Amino acid sequence: MKHLKTKHKRSLTLFCLLCTIPFTSTAYALPTEKTVGSIESVASFTGPMPTGVTVSQSGRIFVNFPRWGDKVDYTVAEVKNGRTVAYPNAQINRPNYNQPAESFISVQSVVTDPQDRLWILDTGSIKFGPTSPGGPKLIGVDLKQNRIFKKILFPQDVVLKTTYLNDIRFDLRRGKGGMAFITDSSDKGPNGIIVVDLESGRSWRKLNDHPSTKAVPNLLATVEGQPIMNRMPNQRPSSIKIGADGIAISADGDRLFYCPLASRNLYSVSVDALANEQSTTEQVAATVVNHGDKGGGSDGLESDTKNRVYLTNYEQNAIMRRQASGMYETLVHDPRVLWPDTLSVAPNGYLYFIANQLHRQPMFHNGKDLREKPYSLFRTKIDASPVRLK
Repeated sequence: MKHLKTKHKRSLTLFCLLCTIPFTSTAYALPTEKTVGSIESVASFTGPMPTGVTVSQSGRIFVNFPRWGDKVDYTVAEVKNGRTVAYPNAQINRPNYNQPAESFISVQSVVTDPQDRLWILDTGSIKFGPTSPGGPKLIGVDLKQNRIFKKILFPQDVVLKTTYLNDIRFDLRRGKGGMAFITDSSDKGPNGIIVVDLESGRSWRKLNDHPSTKAVPNLLATVEGQPIMNRMPNQRPSSIKIGADGIAISADGDRLFYCPLASRNLYSVSVDALANEQSTTEQVAATVVNHGDKGGGSDGLESDTKNRVYLTNYEQNAIMRRQASGMYETLVHDPRVLWPDTLSVAPNGYLYFIANQLHRQPMFHNGKDLREKPYSLFRTKIDASPVRLK
């Protein structure tokens, strides 16, 4: 009996000693979220917020700054030695509202085509406001001479007053001078795909107001752990309604991939159907494929020569890659990737992308601007080249 009591006292003493051992964060490292992939900083922007980026075959880098509310001295720029310079010149970057066709109003996207020409997509819209004739346009620039060689204006039944021209892809094998495909991402009117004959300048709308091009009603996306909604003083919060935004063309040119920004689904449509101006709404819609949930909301899309599709995932601070088989992989996941916007596969084997903190803008935070400068242009190494259909 005495032996049992002694043993019990020793156990109690040991237990009490263990209870007094202090726990400190330095003693035990707590698990944290892991990053995926490796990103390099290419350029930082301390002025207005950028949205688009493209890289020429010779390695020249171009970016754009839409007029959404920031002070924008030039809406298109070339990045030289880490700094931006108005392109192709400062004068055309000064908006002429009396003659909108003669200047850049507000550029949303810049893309080099398979012939290494730069195309500038001007929304003609200030602060997402209505457009007027001559404002929305597509401008081609010869990069060897740094001069404009083509200007395509859009009729009002193609680019509506509510249209917001977003991004563009090319197939130069179609027609005499090739064709361009543009997303209309409007949050106020019908969405769709706009097709442009680059030789004649003719354009037409396809998939107009089709469900695949529209925002998912009442979508509740989250960024940095917070729901993203339209929030302005003295107004009720509302879900974001931005439609067809990201766009990419398959390596063989048969399918055009696209996605509404306010959606987690990826779609594709037959390029043959889009390119046929006479095809009916029903004929084009019959070729649409819903590729299903892609794991998060996306802004930009891109493709490569291995028939893979790259997707920004603004909900996960990530860049995803969809294999030709339909399987997804995470290429990049990093806390610095704050709202990945436009993607550009470059000839040097890198994928370039803008991170612009779009979700921190005042319109989502009751008028308070939560963005922290600088905004970033990153790149990550890949094992493929850009799609060149020529």
